[in-house]
Amino acid sequence: MKKLSLEGLDFQATKLDIENNIMTITLNRPEKKNALNNVMMNELNYALAYAKQEHSIRVVIIAAEGDIFCAGADLTRAKSESNVPKLEGKDDISLSLRHLYKPVICKIQGSVLAGALLIVTNATHAIAVKDAKFSAPEIHRGLWPFMVMAGLFRVMPKRAGLDFIMRGQPIGASKAKSWGLINKSVDVKDIDRTVNTLAEELASLAPETMRFGLEAYEKQDSKSFNEALPYLQEQIAKCFEGRDAKEGIAAFLEKRKPNWD
Repeated sequence: MKKLSLEGLDFQATKLDIENNIMTITLNRPEKKNALNNVMMNELNYALAYAKQEHSIRVVIIAAEGDIFCAGADLTRAKSESNVPKLEGKDDISLSLRHLYKPVICKIQGSVLAGALLIVTNATHAIAVKDAKFSAPEIHRGLWPFMVMAGLFRVMPKRAGLDFIMRGQPIGASKAKSWGLINKSVDVKDIDRTVNTLAEELASLAPETMRFGLEAYEKQDSKSFNEALPYLQEQIAKCFEGRDAKEGIAAFLEKRKPNWD
């Protein structure tokens, strides 16, 4: 695939910031509750593809402006435009997240509704403010969260997840944590520090091994146990041959901090 660039691109529905090996993608339609329209989806997919391509980007944070993290799909179909190119075969945000093979932290400053769960359930981490609400209200509109289910049932217990989507009732951050939908809930005043500390820690760890391990995690997730074991055994051998493993072992033996490229 042709090398992607951010030069000359005018992101309309999102904002991008790259600093200290961390890319922050901020959903930027607060007047529309950050509802996912075609432009936002395309910009998200492009930004994630760019992050995957760039070795220097080790962690992605997905944040949002306004009081709502994301209200799901934009049902108004309002027209908007962006000069961010559309990438062939990059239409599914769930796959873009799962195939990034880098840590992705959802910084949830407000409530998460409907299709926004695609982002939360397919990220590696989710940190939310304590008053955030989570809901899959589609049943009340005569709809069903079909695409959400793939990620949802990989983080939530089945009966809890079924009740969640069958009744469409919101749950609080405390229950979302107990059900595995988020990692942690924090006070509003603490969310910036909590997310930044986590992102900096993840960015400081062996980047190639992180990518290699997350790719193996995603691929073994769809295998049976008997298929997963030999596959993972192969990955262990490959990991030991990687530059991160060699540097990490050398640093341990030499009693120094590893220097990751």
